[in-house]
Amino acid sequence: MSSSICIPNSLLSYTQLKSIPNSLHSQPLKHSSSLITRASLSTPKETVLKSFNERRALKIISGLQNFNKDNVASVVTAADKGGATHVDIACDPELVKLVTSLTRLPVCVSSVDPSAFLAAVEAGASMVEIGNYDSFYDAGIVFSPEQILNLTVETRRILPLVTLSVTVPHTLSLPDQTKLAELLEQEGADIIQTEGGKCSNPSKPGVLGLIEKASPTLAAAYSISRAVKIPVMCASGLSAVTAPMAITAGASGVGVGSAINKLNDVVAMIAEVRSIADSLGLAVTTGSELENRGLRV
Repeated sequence: MSSSICIPNSLLSYTQLKSIPNSLHSQPLKHSSSLITRASLSTPKETVLKSFNERRALKIISGLQNFNKDNVASVVTAADKGGATHVDIACDPELVKLVTSLTRLPVCVSSVDPSAFLAAVEAGASMVEIGNYDSFYDAGIVFSPEQILNLTVETRRILPLVTLSVTVPHTLSLPDQTKLAELLEQEGADIIQTEGGKCSNPSKPGVLGLIEKASPTLAAAYSISRAVKIPVMCASGLSAVTAPMAITAGASGVGVGSAINKLNDVVAMIAEVRSIADSLGLAVTTGSELENRGLRV
């Protein structure tokens, strides 16, 4: 039996998102300019992007729609203790406050609603991500390239100086993923994130299965990293076996979610994060140590 991988659609074959946020229509921003100024002065890009520029970023993802404070706290604790360089959580100011009380690692918030980012940045997030679409795929919703571009433009309008990562949907063919990545770079994205594990169903157990699982996102990272100058983060379906392959393929970092957040025990989570960090050659450096080194301002 061969592995089953989603067959990509063309740029023109996407279903429209059922409810597009009002922000996509370029409505005037209702927040005061002082809020925008304070948000724009969050953690400097050079700090957030340091690990990406060194090609050793490890972002642990709790989930775009995971608002379970206990689970998020466990995932973030595991990231901090296991040697990750970033954490990625749902775009919620209260979650941000919780997470920044647990770690000094840069906090990324994920959403598909640009208007939600400002409050999260005000609460302490240092990076925003348009992506982590898996929960939408489960509901039968996919995003067109035009929608992704509109989301990016609107986010840049609201937060012109905050580090912005954008995920390229795996449902596009590789040439179309690359084309979209190039356009996103032109619109001011700082990081391109790849995905693909959701649609890959390995036919083999063990190491062969892990490689099959990661093949779509690895292929995307290889193609996109050769087309853009900004860092590429390879995410979705990765493990300690395939994370180093992502860096070899051209990625500047890896993102790992379900391999961590689906575990029920924080000790097991820490062990898994540490295993991936070790595979990337990362020294275990907790958030508190980062603070002592003055890497967070």
